[in-house]
Amino acid sequence: MSRLVRVTGTGAGRVLTGHVRRWLRVLREDLWTVRADPLPPSLWLRWLPHGVLCLAAFGVAVGGMGDLQDNGHLNLGWAFLVAGGQGGAVLLAMWRPIPAWWLSTVAWVLGAAAVHGRLGLDVETYTWPWTAAGIVAHLLVLLLLALRAPTRVCVEALAATALVTYVLQGLWGGAHYDATGTVAVALSAVVVVLGSALRGRREARAELVEQTTLTAEERARRTLLEERSRIARELHDVVAHHMSVISIQAQVAPHLVQDPPEELRENLAGIRQNALEALTELRRVLGVLRSEHPDVPGSSDEPGTGAAPQAPQPTLDRLGALVENTRAAGLAVTAETTGERRPLPPGVELSAYRIVQEALSNVLRHAPGATARVRVSYEPDGLWVEVVNSRPTRPAPPSPGAGHGLLGMRERVAMLGGSMTAHPWHWNGFKVSAFLPDAPPTEAPAAGARAAGAPPVGSRPAGARDTGAPPVGSRPAEAPPAAAPPGGSRPAGARDTGAPPGGLTAPGRVTTPDPTPDPEDGTA
Repeated sequence: MSRLVRVTGTGAGRVLTGHVRRWLRVLREDLWTVRADPLPPSLWLRWLPHGVLCLAAFGVAVGGMGDLQDNGHLNLGWAFLVAGGQGGAVLLAMWRPIPAWWLSTVAWVLGAAAVHGRLGLDVETYTWPWTAAGIVAHLLVLLLLALRAPTRVCVEALAATALVTYVLQGLWGGAHYDATGTVAVALSAVVVVLGSALRGRREARAELVEQTTLTAEERARRTLLEERSRIARELHDVVAHHMSVISIQAQVAPHLVQDPPEELRENLAGIRQNALEALTELRRVLGVLRSEHPDVPGSSDEPGTGAAPQAPQPTLDRLGALVENTRAAGLAVTAETTGERRPLPPGVELSAYRIVQEALSNVLRHAPGATARVRVSYEPDGLWVEVVNSRPTRPAPPSPGAGHGLLGMRERVAMLGGSMTAHPWHWNGFKVSAFLPDAPPTEAPAAGARAAGAPPVGSRPAGARDTGAPPVGSRPAEAPPAAAPPGGSRPAGARDTGAPPGGLTAPGRVTTPDPTPDPEDGTA
């Protein structure tokens, strides 16, 4: 039984020792530090509190030194050391509150120890262990500490102050003095409670502002996601359905004709292949629209998209396939590349590909029988893309609705800080030319456009209508007019391209069409 008691007592002692060590470690981490915590300027008063604290520190130093010399009977050196330490603690508390608390405590203890031997020398009693200047200095230091330090640190500092006061006044004591320990500890507790309350109020207001900001951002994000989901549903329910029907009909059509010609089979196979590619591209777009983080791979919530959301964007490496696809649709296209080919930023490659794709789509839809030429020129500072078509040989069929091809081109070029022209060309042809720099723009493109007198990016003249639609598997695009007389005027019935004749560019670069015929554009 006695052995069990000894074992139990040993275990309890170890637990108590562990708790004491842990508490001492926490106390050391909280109070044994010199980390900086500057007092921020007031919202309305700015630096006025700092000035008031400087005046208070000066008053504490001067008043405390006089009191210690006259009433405490200390020499000038000791009085200056103690009073200067108390005033300096107030100043130090504006930047490092915990070291300032240590300085104030040490200065107060030194002063109390120096005055202790002189108590009772006068008939009048002396305030001890705290002087009036020492109380004021310590209260200011505790207030500045409570305004910035956690409540636990403030309570620890208050407890240490009370403990040292009890040791000096209660255990050491003296003769013939007025005790100030109780008043000092009580006022210190009030100051700590007040400072902690002000700090909690400030933190609560800051947290409320932050929460309000986060709520507004979350609301805006949810609204954006809902709108993107609605657009994705519309694309899925309408466009994807029609593309699927086109693919199925192109697959079934050869079986509905007895002995269909080989050309018909090839054309229908091409239609089906283009429809399938369009569906793949559409699934990728749907995955991006329905993804909360479209820039993160695999973040799409779209079921059944497979690898489409992560499919690589088309670049100039696929330009040959685009030209072949357009030739298969019945358009005579020639393509040439000049300059030393080099890797370009992905945005430049994608924009160049899309511009060529939309321009060729315009020729297919609005210039039947025309020929087209694609020229890609690698320049030292960027890339020139040019698509020129000859005049059509027959009237263009009516085009329902208005396209946004030129608008999309302008937006892509403006995003990269480049320039673009789209205007009638020689003998009722049309020309689209764009320069895409390979370096990020240094200033907003729209600002440059307004400075040059061009309309803002994406704007259209009053009454103008963008038209155009791509071939199967391509994006909708703008088209050149069906016919235009020489000189850049538009014939009756021709659709507006969205750009004024004469080569007004977006954003901000003006190019005037060459009035002489181009012997390489295939026109007569």
